[in-house]
Parts: sequence; C-alpha cells; structure tokens
Amino acid sequence: MTDDRPPLGWRSRLIHPEAKAPEGFRSLATPVYRGSTVVFDRLADARDDWSMDGGYTYGLYGTPTTIELARRIAELEGARHSFMVPGGQAAIALVFLAMCRAGSHVLVPDSAYGPTREFALGLLAKLGVEVETYPALAGAEVEALIRPGTALLWCESPGSITMEVQDVPALAAAAHRHGVSVAIDNTYAAGILFDAFAHGADISVQALTKYVGGHSDLLLGTVSVADDRHRQAIGDAHRLLGMAVSPDDCSLALRGLQTLGVRLDRLERTTLAVATWLAGRPEIEAVLHPALPSCPGHETWRRDFRGSSSVFSIVFGPEHDEAWVTRFVEALRLFRLGYSWGGATSLVMAYRSIPRLGTDYAGRLVRLNVGLEDEADLIADLDAALRLAAE
Repeated sequence: MTDDRPPLGWRSRLIHPEAKAPEGFRSLATPVYRGSTVVFDRLADARDDWSMDGGYTYGLYGTPTTIELARRIAELEGARHSFMVPGGQAAIALVFLAMCRAGSHVLVPDSAYGPTREFALGLLAKLGVEVETYPALAGAEVEALIRPGTALLWCESPGSITMEVQDVPALAAAAHRHGVSVAIDNTYAAGILFDAFAHGADISVQALTKYVGGHSDLLLGTVSVADDRHRQAIGDAHRLLGMAVSPDDCSLALRGLQTLGVRLDRLERTTLAVATWLAGRPEIEAVLHPALPSCPGHETWRRDFRGSSSVFSIVFGPEHDEAWVTRFVEALRLFRLGYSWGGATSLVMAYRSIPRLGTDYAGRLVRLNVGLEDEADLIADLDAALRLAAE
C-alpha cells in the first residue's frame, strides 16, 4: 500500500522533524533523558507497567537517566531493586504507606529522624495505624513488643542527632521470627558503610540529598528492597503515589557517585580528628560519634560498620546553659548554621529539646557536620567559638 500523504507543513515539521544529530557520540557522562510520554511502535506494546520488565512505558516510572541511577544504587547496596523518590522524607513515607494499613502496628526507635516520628505518630495514626516507640538500644528485647498485627519494624542506625548505634541483626532476627518486615534509614552510611541487607534488613532508605549528592544542591531519595515480595509492595505504592523524580537531579547524583568514595574517606579522617579534639575539651561532657567509645552502641558500630561519616553530636556540660550554647553556635564561621549534612560545607545546629526515652539533654546538644575544609581551620574555628562563648 502506497503512502501518498503530502509533505508536512512547517509547523508540523517543528514537532516531527526529519533532521537528526548523527548517532555514535560516546561520552563518560550519562545523558540526561527528559520525558513524560513514551511512544510505542505497535498498539500491542502499549502498557502502563511500573516494573518496566518489558521496556519503558511512562516517564513517571523512569527514563534511562533515572533507571541507571536506581540500578547503580541497587548495585552498591546489594539490593534486588531500588526505587527513586523526590527526597529522603518521600522515601520514608513510601515505606510506611506501602507496608501498613488501618489496624497495623509499627515499631519506631525513639532515636529516629524527627520527621519520621512526626509522620508515624501523626499521619499514620490518623490513618488507623498504631505506632509504638521503642528504645534504640533494645536489640533482641524488642521481640516482647511485637504483636500479631505488627507490620513493620523501623530502624535508624546511628540514630538521628543522638547517634545511638542499633543492633540491627538482633532486631531483624526478632522481627523475622514473627514475619515482620524490617526497614532501616541507612543515610548515615550512604548505603555503603553499613550493609543493611547482609545484616537482616528487608528495606533500606537513603536521602541521596546527603552523601551521594554531596554538594547541598539537590533533593533525592531511594528505597531499596531485598526481595521480590517487597519490590512488589513498594512498587505498587510508588506508582499510585506518583513519586516521580527529575532526570536532572538524577544526573547530579550520578556525578556525585563518581567522587563518593574519595569524599567519604576524606570526611571520615577529618571528622575523627575534629571529634577527638573536641573530646579533650573541658566544656564538653560527651562526644556522640559512633567511632568513639563515648557513643551509645559503639561496640556494635565496631562489629557491623566499615567506617564512619561526617555527622556527629556534642553534649556540653551542665554548667553551660542554652544561652551559652547559642553564643557558641553563632560565633562559628566555617560551620554554617543550617540543616542537613553530607555536603562540602561544614554545618552546625543546636537542639533545645530532643525527645529520647530516659534522656534529657536540656538544650546542651549540638550537631556538627564536617565538610571538606582543612582540618586545622575547622579546629581553629571551634576553638575560637568556645572562647567567644565564654566571654
């Protein structure tokens, strides 16, 4: 059958051009593929399938740029599959919403990231999910809290701000004896310094905003799963919640992966030097750094982790009130006052109230994120701020 349609008008040629760049360009950088609609050659090939086992179907489920990043994260973590989401909080929300239903019971450590606790105790509770907080260092004793309706055991190790290192293998073993899924926020370890799946987790989440991005200029997260059962549960929820990500942000994360090893090594060395120096200061009651014996769960860190990263906390002695801590924080120059961590710039944040079972830091706790500045300059900045706070 002859196709005798007339030549296209110029307006149509703007949308359906015949002019194309030649093929064969090879680059070390992953191209940025943007697109919502995926076109098919045959109607029989058209489908709406998030798994993309048979190829690309819709931009919501990923372009080559986003899929490459997801596969590289899965490769690093030893996961069955990784899902890209718009940020770390989105990753947390996706897991809870995928694994829980009205009437479910969930266990969350008291050391969890603040918005994790708020989401669980707030939105989940409104949806009929019962959330129970457990001591971060409970270990195998958590089994006494598991009920027939327990759907999820959440872990975060080290804990947010107070840095408790959890016994994840013991927690996972207790949960699995009752068929309970185990999820962990593994952002501190960048999915590398702690092997979540080898230690019993079923689901691992990361805020790629932190170490993978590495430059404080993107928001991105991942949910990685150990097996097909969790892949199906997370994938179905991911599709219905519409958690699309930007290929441009994924491109930045792919670039960040190339220097992640070098940055983690440098951050660990500098952070340990700064933390050790602070541990010798008379103003400080405790340094909460997993690699130091003063950190709760230090022995577990030594057993399970391959290294440490850039964020830790310090607790000033009881003679230092909130006003003194405020003067210290505001006297710093290289440590910029701001949330988040994992980037090139050192950061500081003070906390007036940290809800922990049986512990009250009474406004004396300060979290530090060490960046890529010179070690000597960072120590000099801290030393000057301590002196200025005392004036």
